[in-house]
Amino acid sequence: MGMRRYSAFAVAREAARYHQGWARAWDSPAPKAHYDVIVIGAGGHGLATAYYLGKTHGVKNVAVIEKGWLGGGNTGRNTTIIRSNYLQDPSAALYEKARSLYETLSQDLNYNIMFSPRGVIMLAQTEHEVRGWKRTAQANALQGIPTEFIGPRRVKELVPIMNIHGPRYPVLGGLWQARGGTARHDAVAWGLARACSAMGMDIIQNCEVTAIRSEGGQVKGIETTKGAISCGKLAIVVAGHSGVLAEMAGFRLPIESVALQALVSEPIKPCMDVVVMANTVHGYMSQSDKGEMVIGGGADGFNNYTQRGSFQHVEETVRALCETFPIISRLKMLRQWGGIVDMTGDRSPILSKTPLGNCFINCGWGTGGFKAIPGSGWAMAQLVAKGEPGPLAAAFGLERFREGRFIDESVAAGVAH
Repeated sequence: MGMRRYSAFAVAREAARYHQGWARAWDSPAPKAHYDVIVIGAGGHGLATAYYLGKTHGVKNVAVIEKGWLGGGNTGRNTTIIRSNYLQDPSAALYEKARSLYETLSQDLNYNIMFSPRGVIMLAQTEHEVRGWKRTAQANALQGIPTEFIGPRRVKELVPIMNIHGPRYPVLGGLWQARGGTARHDAVAWGLARACSAMGMDIIQNCEVTAIRSEGGQVKGIETTKGAISCGKLAIVVAGHSGVLAEMAGFRLPIESVALQALVSEPIKPCMDVVVMANTVHGYMSQSDKGEMVIGGGADGFNNYTQRGSFQHVEETVRALCETFPIISRLKMLRQWGGIVDMTGDRSPILSKTPLGNCFINCGWGTGGFKAIPGSGWAMAQLVAKGEPGPLAAAFGLERFREGRFIDESVAAGVAH
């Protein structure tokens, strides 16, 4: 299907005829017998991989296979923070590529993803964090990423509702990235899906992969609940279920899957127009366009595949944030949920070839996957199309675990979000 452009004129025209002329945003075809590339996973990373395969490399005989509904996994369950102020050079390069692509993604897709570069503050609430964020600011300067360490007075100016004189953890400053922010998670998935469908790619939902077929050490196709599909190349992009798919392909991954929980409050009037991450108490918060306070915390301390919240984690996260934001103490929780995140030992992603020929994997984003979607898709598309990683993905191969060449963001940056 060709993509019909959205515009103010289109909205006015459809309003005049009671919005009867809108076409489906993307097709839902039956799978074909063969594709040049199959991407397993119709979340943000999988759809971005397919999108850049078509846009940048001209590979359009592509199927995106999803066992549930499009964007129903971590893409639709995260707290939408976008930033690139990482310490290690490979991480900073990949996340800054993603952040820069987010800047123009609405125009590229002709779909409003509601990107809001409202700024992100990562609070320093201990002397250790002060030293760490100053170090990161210096590293970002060398990487060409505009960030700065700001003092408590500037933090208070940016976030008036914050109590910077907390009894346990006073605010000593923060790492400020003015061009960080948020985007609408569902819109990112929908916009990418629409663009992929317009290029002739097939998005096949409610189609679970049950086996991966290979011959002579090369991938040949997949078995699904909708039948067998052959392919020339296979990209596995399934976040928390990466270990399950890798086992089907005959290899193991150095990851563990855990639940990450989040919640939103009842909507209130605008009171906070930046994103705040408080790593010492492990809570982070922003305000959505609807007025809800979007709150997230740490991942569960045990392996699991649940997609629901727990009272224990809600209490722990909210208790910590109430000390820094007393204004939220009387708010009611509107809803809570969980997502399955895949964590590597060094808390950095995997963008890599695999032991199975022409099979590639994108996983290990942990709690920071949403911010990387366009950059991840751009780098993964290059890997799949050319068979070898480009400069962005080269450092994130599986071999780094065997070689002891870690990109340790959990220790270096103090947080894996």
